Amino acid sequence: MFDSPTFGSLTRATILRSVLGLLFLLLLGRLYQLQMLYHTELGKKSEENSVRAVIQEPIRGYMYDRYGTLVVDVGPSYTVTVTPAAFDAANLEKLAALLQMDKKEIADKITKGRAYSRFSPTRIKRDVDFKTLSALEEILYSLPGVDYQVESKRTYTTSMQATHLLGYVKEITDAQLSRSAEVYRPGDVVGSSGLESSYETRLRGEKGFEFFSVNAQGQFLGSYDGGNSNIRSKEGYDLLLHLDASVQTLAESLMANTRGALVALDPNNGGIIAMVSKPDFDPSVFSGVTPLQLWQQLNSDTTKPLFNRATMTRYPPGSTFKMVIAAAALQDGIIDEHYRITCTGAFRFGDRVFKDLHVHGSTNVVESIQRSCNVFYYQLVLKIGLERFAKYSRMFGFGSPTGVDISEETAGLIPDTEHYDRVYGKGKWTQGYLVSLGIGQGEIGVSPLQMASYAAALANGGTLYKPHAVAAIRNKRTKAVEELGHPLKTTGVEPAVMDVLREGMRRVVQEPGGSGGLARIYGIQSAGKTGTAENPHGDDHAWYVGFAPFENPSIAVAVMIENAGFGGSKAAPIAGAVIRTYLRNTKQLPERIAKPAARDTVKQVTQVTEH
Repeated sequence: MFDSPTFGSLTRATILRSVLGLLFLLLLGRLYQLQMLYHTELGKKSEENSVRAVIQEPIRGYMYDRYGTLVVDVGPSYTVTVTPAAFDAANLEKLAALLQMDKKEIADKITKGRAYSRFSPTRIKRDVDFKTLSALEEILYSLPGVDYQVESKRTYTTSMQATHLLGYVKEITDAQLSRSAEVYRPGDVVGSSGLESSYETRLRGEKGFEFFSVNAQGQFLGSYDGGNSNIRSKEGYDLLLHLDASVQTLAESLMANTRGALVALDPNNGGIIAMVSKPDFDPSVFSGVTPLQLWQQLNSDTTKPLFNRATMTRYPPGSTFKMVIAAAALQDGIIDEHYRITCTGAFRFGDRVFKDLHVHGSTNVVESIQRSCNVFYYQLVLKIGLERFAKYSRMFGFGSPTGVDISEETAGLIPDTEHYDRVYGKGKWTQGYLVSLGIGQGEIGVSPLQMASYAAALANGGTLYKPHAVAAIRNKRTKAVEELGHPLKTTGVEPAVMDVLREGMRRVVQEPGGSGGLARIYGIQSAGKTGTAENPHGDDHAWYVGFAPFENPSIAVAVMIENAGFGGSKAAPIAGAVIRTYLRNTKQLPERIAKPAARDTVKQVTQVTEH
């Protein structure tokens, strides 16, 4: 073959040179592509194989009350982690026995972590106790890929709970992670309710990264770039609250063993001084690992401790709503402050009799509030009509969310013509449906938060501030404090009308015959209104709304207790005690006040007219 005259022919030589030249050009082109075009991308991949980033979790922001008392802190918590790329599945049983976990649960977490990043540590168990941690430390050398890290968890520094206001954090769900994968990773904790949820982006801080050099087996060789490339974590911002921790603590104790809610607001800015929903639960149960049994118990509890009665309920307000009816009639000139009716203890409309608890005789609008005369308002609501009733109810903020900064609340319900037409059919309802609206019954639905906002507007002369818990946000690093602005609107009710309503409320508390005498605070003048709302499912609900001091109000309160009966005897004393404590804290109540004589106290109690 080699002797063939064609073996070394020019044609063959040319073909061979062409093939070799083409191969050279291809290799040269590929080299150019790798070095010049893909340099950055391949450099990153190479660096990923030789550099490992360890996340440094930031410290979550703190919360302080209005006096600077730390109420929500963070403490250390130990979390066991597994790096999927380095973990040997043969050690799964040993790790499960040590952590007292199911092998499948650990395997599932490792699988989920590998899908995210096989080189990043995956949290396996949080809030590990010191005994377990010590046992792990002893055998850590035999468990490649297993480690632990120090994280932070919520701790609470006072005896108050404020569960539904402050909220809680828990491990991120798959659904939440899918929406925020650019910020969070599996195992992160996020705010799940209350302020923890509403201010999550400000509280959480920013993650840091510590870089290490690793070999081909993923073993750490030391700090990368001498630590110069590390990114420090940034602590979350602090929340400075309007909350008065001592008032909150007192309110919780007074509402213990009840089902209901209490909300106290600053009528000059809408700041939340206290918010209680009962029954509740200890928020610290969510600060570490919440046992599944406990979570199921909270969810199945028939008293609904997870439910925020302060913002999510829709109760009839009873007689506390009478000032809305009076405002509509006075402002639109349907009556004036001298208008009188004669209360005989009942009002007949059609073939139905609507009763009152007392015979009040000749009564004007101020006296009707003071004595809580139902007959006056049975007649008055018919005079103003359904649409005017709905209009003025909405002017006071009912029928829509308040915009409170804890994110969960109901709009409530204010019936109007459209509502009745939809529910009963157009032309199939009569004026008789309106009568019970006059005393806050029927289909009206309000929350205690809306009622506190209403009381605050009555206190300040007609301004509706958006209720809010956070007064300011403080940057831990710069110490800069960002004051938060909150929108407001006016009810549109004239000052002269407000003066009439306020005088009636003052008499409820301060004058004989008033139904709110048990809310009286000796040493100052205060104002309020009791309510006893009928409940078709059981005993009546007890209401009280009020404010103090009368001339220059600094606190407005709404109290609602389910199935407690009369507002004057059940809700009013709680409101009075809360107001008294707040005024003492703010130095608005004289330190030494002469106590009333025993006979005066008895007289005061016996003069309470229940509504």
